[in-house]
Amino acid sequence: MRKRGVKIVIAFVLFIIALIIDFNNNWINNAIYVISYTIVGLEIVKKAIRNIIRGKIFDENFLMTVATIGAFGIGEFPEAVAVMLFYQVGELFQSYAVDKSRKSISSLMDIRPDFANVERNGKIQKVDPDDVKIDEIIVVKPGEKIPLDGYVVEGSSNLDTKALTGEALPRNVTEGEEVLSGCINLNGVIKIKVVKEYGQSTVSRILDLVENASSKKSKSENFITKFAQYYTPMVVVIAVILAIFPPLIIKDAVFSDWLYRALSFLVVSCPCALVISIPLSFFGGIGGASKMGILIKGSNYLEAIANTEVVVFDKTGTLTKGIFEVQKIEAIDISKEELLKITAYSENYSNHPIALSIKKAYNEEVDESKIIKTQELSGLGIVARIEEQDVLVGNEKLMNEKQIEFKKCDDIGTVLYVAIEGKFVGYIVIADKIKEDSVKAIKNLKKNNIKQTVMLTGDKKIVGESVASNLGIDQVYTELLPDGKVEKVECLLKDKSEKGKLVFVGDGINDAPVLALADIGIAMGGLGSDAAIEAADVVIMTDEPSKIVDAIHLSKRTMRIVRENIIFAIFVKVLVLILSAFGLSTMWEAVFADVGVSVIAIINALRVLRVKNIYK
Repeated sequence: MRKRGVKIVIAFVLFIIALIIDFNNNWINNAIYVISYTIVGLEIVKKAIRNIIRGKIFDENFLMTVATIGAFGIGEFPEAVAVMLFYQVGELFQSYAVDKSRKSISSLMDIRPDFANVERNGKIQKVDPDDVKIDEIIVVKPGEKIPLDGYVVEGSSNLDTKALTGEALPRNVTEGEEVLSGCINLNGVIKIKVVKEYGQSTVSRILDLVENASSKKSKSENFITKFAQYYTPMVVVIAVILAIFPPLIIKDAVFSDWLYRALSFLVVSCPCALVISIPLSFFGGIGGASKMGILIKGSNYLEAIANTEVVVFDKTGTLTKGIFEVQKIEAIDISKEELLKITAYSENYSNHPIALSIKKAYNEEVDESKIIKTQELSGLGIVARIEEQDVLVGNEKLMNEKQIEFKKCDDIGTVLYVAIEGKFVGYIVIADKIKEDSVKAIKNLKKNNIKQTVMLTGDKKIVGESVASNLGIDQVYTELLPDGKVEKVECLLKDKSEKGKLVFVGDGINDAPVLALADIGIAMGGLGSDAAIEAADVVIMTDEPSKIVDAIHLSKRTMRIVRENIIFAIFVKVLVLILSAFGLSTMWEAVFADVGVSVIAIINALRVLRVKNIYK
């Protein structure tokens, strides 16, 4: 980008010098024009020659080369340079809008394990995960990634499963339970019996999905290339006919006059208005989207969003906040404030997300001198002694195990039951909260005739269905791992219409394969993972799902402006070509008309930057 920009500036300065300064020697002016042309045009000429050698003759590079060399041939040096300058400016915009490079997704995938601690001959050996065989025992310490799929044979711990399911709540595992590679062991040491080799493990399959799913994505061809496939051969053939046949057929026709007319025809045929206005329209659309906090990675994606038919959402962090908060406090025989306080004191030494949400809700300093002891019971909760009182904080299993009579809560979320001195005193409900903006997003998508809204989540069925019901989502699939999400999206892709596009919206590492597979992948950028942002085609930096509707409106508006420019430019171009063929316009008039069309098209394209009236 920088090199191309520097070339354009240098060539433009030389062009202006040759244009406005008369050196009293035509050769000097022409030499400056040639130097300027070489700076901006040599690359295009080389491309044209390479394509001709490869058998791809009629493209925009060929047209630009023939037209500009033709201009030199009839002595119109300024036109030759100006045409290449215009073309390169258009290419600069197109490069910025479409060819923005991405980093390798797999390099950002933190779930790839570096090693495995395997038990061999009574000793622990650190080896490459590829070297571990089925039925071998591996040891996973706190803070380490689980390198291979298996089941726990010794110990218990909490696992961070966000990389796989996208869910923030850690999962407790004990002996006999299955564990998947890619999870992070949070606290206890566990021994795992391996059931799959690394190549078949969950983490390996996710990485493979990410690296290969993008190959299934269809790419929109560049309009100018499509147009040139038909337009270029036609104008070249007409120019050749103009140069050769009239002198042979028409009496007293002068060959040099018809050659001049043919070359003028070629110069006029340069699609400057299209070359500039179309990339600029897309560039303006992308720029307008960025003002709204929507980053679109290419004009092909901006074009595709206009045809959105199905929108598929991840749940946690996309439609919900991804942060656990206290939703309800129900106290019996004590105040709600006292219930929250005693629970916060009991959870004080825990770094579990539930404990953190309790302490955040309490929002007061904890006097640790009042905490005599606390003990965490894996999979149950906490037993504590606070100010000479025995306190139990945990789930239903804990209450049943300690034979505490309690009032069951059927609210959606994680329920903490609390007992003091063997007596049930209430419960606290903690849940992930739905974003206020999510309701608006689903409502507006339906207003805009989106045929289907779908939610995919790794969360429990009761939670997923509750969120989908509250938002009015058409279809929901729950308890899915990343490969399950991919399967569902593949089915939805088959069911949609040929022209319709499927949009997937997600935010986690586990969403990266689906983001890459969908027609358009949209990532929540504010809280989203690096892998999801890199895999996505569109990034919403504000984390507001309703921005999807803004992106659809902007896309439709951009495409309307693009169509206006295409129709207008082609109409004027054909008209001027006809006049040139009959000798009714000089080259300067034709060039002026072409530049005028370009200016009008550019002004029209810049309208897309005005995002305040996006819905008009």
